[in-house]
Amino acid sequence: MRLILLGPPGAGKGTQAQRLVQKYGLVQLSTGDMLRAAVAAETPIGLRAKDIMASGGLVPDEVVVGIIADRIEQPDAKNGFILDGFPRTVPQAEALDQLLKDKRLNLDAVIELRVNESALLRRVETRVAEMRERGESVRADDTPEVLSKRLSSYRSQTEPLVHYYADRRKLATIDGMMSIEEVTAEIGRVLDAVVAADRPAASAKRASPTKASRAAKTATAGAAKKKAKKTVPKSGSARGTKARKAAKSGSKTAAKSSRMASRAAKKGKKAGSTVKKVKSAAKRAKKTVKAKKTVKATRKGTGKAAKRLAAAKSRRAVKATKKTTKRKAKAVKRLTKRR
Repeated sequence: MRLILLGPPGAGKGTQAQRLVQKYGLVQLSTGDMLRAAVAAETPIGLRAKDIMASGGLVPDEVVVGIIADRIEQPDAKNGFILDGFPRTVPQAEALDQLLKDKRLNLDAVIELRVNESALLRRVETRVAEMRERGESVRADDTPEVLSKRLSSYRSQTEPLVHYYADRRKLATIDGMMSIEEVTAEIGRVLDAVVAADRPAASAKRASPTKASRAAKTATAGAAKKKAKKTVPKSGSARGTKARKAAKSGSKTAAKSSRMASRAAKKGKKAGSTVKKVKSAAKRAKKTVKAKKTVKATRKGTGKAAKRLAAAKSRRAVKATKKTTKRKAKAVKRLTKRR
């Protein structure tokens, strides 16, 4: 895994880099440390940097890139690395891209820790005030004035890298104002997503089983033919006749093996189609059984409803008959009284 951490001074890049080193076994590459190591080792590129630094000049990008190229070739960087302090400008990022391309390596992610500059300045002011109250000495580069200048330099030189890597879909921005643990967890989620995205790409490069089996059959047949040809001497002796027969038998064996393999493949396909047919038939049978149960239940419910309706009609008819009978009886009584 190869990473770049971006963010202004005080964003917590150093803390998160150390945690990534411990978790993933990466190497943190600081340009300052690499320059000093190259100078101490007196490598060709280190000697060149030494002369430039001795004259008070800035080490050019090609020298820094050369030192990085030498450093990532060392065994401890094979598992991956985190670049700290490089690249600082877009030209340096372009030079780094070319370096990785030449070495057939990919940059996995660029993580930007975005922070509130006003909050950073307030933190420094508070820390400096507390140190002075305790009577502790304050470093010359650890003051609000120096931090303000470094932030301004970051905005003008390094911040364009955010757009550079965003255009290349390598950038992941994280809120650096969260707690250290929350930032670590968020970085972990980003890197897990990167690893998960790389797995399908790696598996796609592998040959499919069908192609692999075809290649294996072709290689087997070719090897058998070559072996058979080697056993055939140029002379027309009896030994040569035996060798030619062996060659023919070898070719036949290879052809037979190829035919058997193709038959097995066809049988496998047929078995697969049969299984599919059986599964689809089972699904249809389930649907049919379910439909029959539904019809049966409907019929059963309809029969019960019909019986209930008939009983109700019968009850109504009996009541109506009784009422009619009563009315007629009353009418007869009235007629009898009148008479």
